[in-house]
Amino acid sequence: MISLTVSLQVVPGHLAEFVEAIRTQAERSFTDEPGCLYFDVGQDTADDHHFTLYELYADEAAVEAHRQAPHFKVWREAVAEHVVPGSQANTLATRRVHHSAEDPR
Repeated sequence: MISLTVSLQVVPGHLAEFVEAIRTQAERSFTDEPGCLYFDVGQDTADDHHFTLYELYADEAAVEAHRQAPHFKVWREAVAEHVVPGSQANTLATRRVHHSAEDPR
């Protein structure tokens, strides 16, 4: 499995629009992409304009399918409008260890 962690800063005054855009992106990714296994959006408790996204994909092909999905183009437009330029950092990783109350092992 491949995890994608995204950290970004929202432009001041754009919080409501960003939240709507990421809500749609997360929903579409999870419901429209069979390879998207998990999509979590976190808002920093100390800085409400800082967000961290945690996404989990079945494999690298699923990550590529995510990037090619029609809703991803809409998301990229939202990023251009609502995210501070240069603040977005993406990290792709192979998931090695997992513990969850949702999926105890």
